[in-house]
Amino acid sequence: MTRRLIEIESITGKEHAVCDFIRRTAEEIGFEVSLHAVEGERKNVVARICDPKVVLTTHMDTVSPYIPFSEDGEYLYGRGACDAKGILAAMIEAGRTLLEEGVKDFGLLFVVGEERGSDGAKAAGRMNPGSRFLVNGEPTENRLALGSKGALRFEIRTSGKSAHSAYPERGENAIDKLLDILQDFRGHSFPRHRVLGETTLNIGILHGGTLANVVPDRAAAEVLIRLVSGTNGYKKTIDEIVHKRGEVVYHFECDPVLLESLDGFETTVVAYTTDIPLLGRWGRPFLVGPGSILDAHCPGERISKKQLMDAVPLYSRLVKRLLSEKETNA
Repeated sequence: MTRRLIEIESITGKEHAVCDFIRRTAEEIGFEVSLHAVEGERKNVVARICDPKVVLTTHMDTVSPYIPFSEDGEYLYGRGACDAKGILAAMIEAGRTLLEEGVKDFGLLFVVGEERGSDGAKAAGRMNPGSRFLVNGEPTENRLALGSKGALRFEIRTSGKSAHSAYPERGENAIDKLLDILQDFRGHSFPRHRVLGETTLNIGILHGGTLANVVPDRAAAEVLIRLVSGTNGYKKTIDEIVHKRGEVVYHFECDPVLLESLDGFETTVVAYTTDIPLLGRWGRPFLVGPGSILDAHCPGERISKKQLMDAVPLYSRLVKRLLSEKETNA
């Protein structure tokens, strides 16, 4: 299943083919499947058995570029191997196992766009599914995450006045302004959390100038901060650092979340952001999945075959545990 999913390219925005494959596979297993429009041909997949109280969810899209499937004795390789097509395959297989055991009242949710703006999760978050528990799949090495950081992606834009580089005093260098601002960001002490750890900052993209012999009149940087507290406090800090030296444009924001543990499940803490904050209506969240996040988004993306196979009974056990808790608390 993981190999077949990897072989279907599904870079963010081009998820149609993998969506169709997942729909057909879930229907063949015995799920009642519906597709929910997100944008154009892009759709989320919702698969259900009876009245789902527990829902397993992950995303269908991957980052670019596409990497073909390969394997050795220990790992499966290819784009999406651990983020998150191996997870998706384990969830489908867990669903098949649960159905064979006669388990009911659970479902699957597979969304588009998680890697760039979470369009699918935003659309799913507007639904009223009636579920009480949500199990989100991201690479945690099969350990329940006790928390995940938030994210704030923004652009800093500076402007100046172009001039001949031999007479820089006649111009106003927008790149110099931007570098000064970015240096202040690099030197700032952002908050730390007792569970989530340090705030991290990545200056990911830089733009500016036209020619080496022209004083640049425009510059921009795209920055991503992994948050350990709410976005409002960080925005205030960003505004204070930039002040009147440039313009700030926010592209994506998501608060951090603290999550629950369960007896009998190993735990961890992750530094990345998930769709969980956007899926509050789907129930109390849990986060767990096979694979290491350190193998995601890189040329050698891979997933351990052992972790992949172990994830199937793990998801099955977790669904039954949560359904049992639902019955106990009913």
